[in-house]
Amino acid sequence: MRLSIGYYFQYQLQQITPMIALLNVHHSRVHDLEGDDRLQTVPELAQTRYVDGFGNICTRWTAPVGKFVLQSDGVIFDDGTEDEPCRDAKQHAVEDLPSDTIIYLLGSRYCDTDLLSNEAWRLFERTPPGSERVQVICDFVYDHITFGYLDARATRTASEALKERRGVCRDFTHLAIALCRCMNIPARYCTGYLSDIGEPLPHPSGDFAAWMEVYLSGRWWVFDPRNNSPRVGRVLIARGRDAADVPLLQTFGESILRDFRVWTEEL
Repeated sequence: MRLSIGYYFQYQLQQITPMIALLNVHHSRVHDLEGDDRLQTVPELAQTRYVDGFGNICTRWTAPVGKFVLQSDGVIFDDGTEDEPCRDAKQHAVEDLPSDTIIYLLGSRYCDTDLLSNEAWRLFERTPPGSERVQVICDFVYDHITFGYLDARATRTASEALKERRGVCRDFTHLAIALCRCMNIPARYCTGYLSDIGEPLPHPSGDFAAWMEVYLSGRWWVFDPRNNSPRVGRVLIARGRDAADVPLLQTFGESILRDFRVWTEEL
């Protein structure tokens, strides 16, 4: 299938403002794009691309004072299948893990494993290691947190999500990642587009989504604690330890977001 993917940001900037965006489709999906994946700005500005330490495509520019628009409208091919199921995947002993996965066992800005370790072992020590344990963690998070856009808070950590029992997709993901890491399962944060194809109506307003990947049986697998079911039309933008590593748009100065739209729709 062909998916229309895109976004529209409108800012009011109070000063000349450097910006960094992680909004390009991840390099692993670039071959599926129709046309150039270029960020469009109004006014048009010079852009510089670079690749960060996690392999994500980043774009930077300096925006002028006043109204500033950032937008993109592209088409990507998707095979139309649901997320690949992860069944009977084995958990690695820590000493057997590849060295480049170890960073995803450690605590990070929003995944405060030091505060969750005892509770994680109390809850999940008796679960079978591997994919079944990860699914139990996802089930727990899905049942434990109530989703609500009005409950979004940029500073909420995994331990606070566990305590407050409310949040948005990034909170579901941070808590599941932290619990997996506590159980010695490498887990990393992902952000991107996610369609509502196949989901019952009415569909919510479009937004970017957060999910996680865990390392089992020698590879990374997608798990989505927010939706906790296989989905169609998942398009990766960036990966990192948590949301602090992959802010979709970082502004270095005072700014007011006037309008924001995201879409992931079948053509």
